Amino acid sequence: MDLRSFLRLLDEKGLLTRVRRPVDTRYEISSLIRLRNDRPLFFENVKGYSMPVIANICSTRELVALGLGIKPEEIITRLAWAIDNPKEPEVVAAEGYREVPADLTKFPILLHYPLDGGPYISSGVVIARDPELGLNASFHRMMVIEKDKVVVRVLPRDFDAFLKRGNREFAICIGNSIPVLLAAAVSVELGKSELSIANALAETNLIQLGGHRVPEAEIVMIAEMTGEEHDEGPFVDLTEIADIVRKQPVAKIKRIFVRGGAVYHALLPGGLEHKTLMGMPREPTIFREVNRVCECKDVYITPGGCSWLHAVVSIKKRAPDDGKKAIEAAFRGHKSLKHVWVVDDDIDIHNPQEVEWAMATRFQGDRDIVMKREPGSSLDPSSDMKTRMTTKMGFDLTIPWGDTQKGFSKPEVPMKLNFDDYL
Repeated sequence: MDLRSFLRLLDEKGLLTRVRRPVDTRYEISSLIRLRNDRPLFFENVKGYSMPVIANICSTRELVALGLGIKPEEIITRLAWAIDNPKEPEVVAAEGYREVPADLTKFPILLHYPLDGGPYISSGVVIARDPELGLNASFHRMMVIEKDKVVVRVLPRDFDAFLKRGNREFAICIGNSIPVLLAAAVSVELGKSELSIANALAETNLIQLGGHRVPEAEIVMIAEMTGEEHDEGPFVDLTEIADIVRKQPVAKIKRIFVRGGAVYHALLPGGLEHKTLMGMPREPTIFREVNRVCECKDVYITPGGCSWLHAVVSIKKRAPDDGKKAIEAAFRGHKSLKHVWVVDDDIDIHNPQEVEWAMATRFQGDRDIVMKREPGSSLDPSSDMKTRMTTKMGFDLTIPWGDTQKGFSKPEVPMKLNFDDYL
């Protein structure tokens, strides 16, 4: 199911809100997205552009599950399975595309906030290729500085490794399917293709455009690093505060291919869609690591932790040190994690009151804390922004080993009754 097929499904289910009034790419669309953060919005009439804008398509777990054709509670196990069982996509003929001038001013690229350094492509998935490592897909924000140039935020991860291996040319895909969006946000070992993970999630074909194999996106740009650097930012990031300005590499847009009737996908920085796409794909990587040391039942990257810095992990405790093992494994599963809470499987990890209750009744600070100093996330403004050094803490909220459930568990409702029968 490509993006436009998903939009039709949303429309059929009454989940798509159409905005017919003329709207501006400068602050107005981003403000409206923020006001309806959890609702897919389709902006039909964008001032100065013939191309409509879609937003918030992945703003909730329910929407992501709908795009994958599964239930929300199946996302972690399905994604973990796809990571372990990638499937090479088929390459099919590219149909319905036309090449247009390499001019970014012709696209409804949003200026999100007054403090931003410029208009940003925020939903672009970069497809890089290497003769030995194959294809890599990853998200990278791109600030427009000229009609055919962008500054690309590059972290020291896979895309950076591809560039250092001499792969200067790459593709930028905008308007992707849910499997591609989800897989591109996953962190896996170098050489494992995210597009194969997407294909394991749901059938994801590749096409050939401009000499590159890419997913069937609404817009495909072919770009090349120029060797220059330019200030990138400020940019409101996942934490909803401005990231610092850095020197980042400049890319020149060489060719642009557009599907007939293309839709531009806008992703609000710091919005629910940004948080869902960034945080949720880290849950299966934590899940996989914790399962290597004990029995993991569930993982939740919490919105209060910016959907990036905090996680709650549920385990079936079978040994006295399972809680602390799970903490260490969680940090391995998500390198940017700052704080993690490990609970027994009787605690609903999606309910912060239950997690707090476990901390109040099962936790002792002098015994159940794991603390260490190591590199964390560049998004954490309280860390050293140059070295990324931060203090990480894990909290073992599981029942102390050797103690029985008595005194540590809530009693069930004594009788199974339907309250409506008493009205």
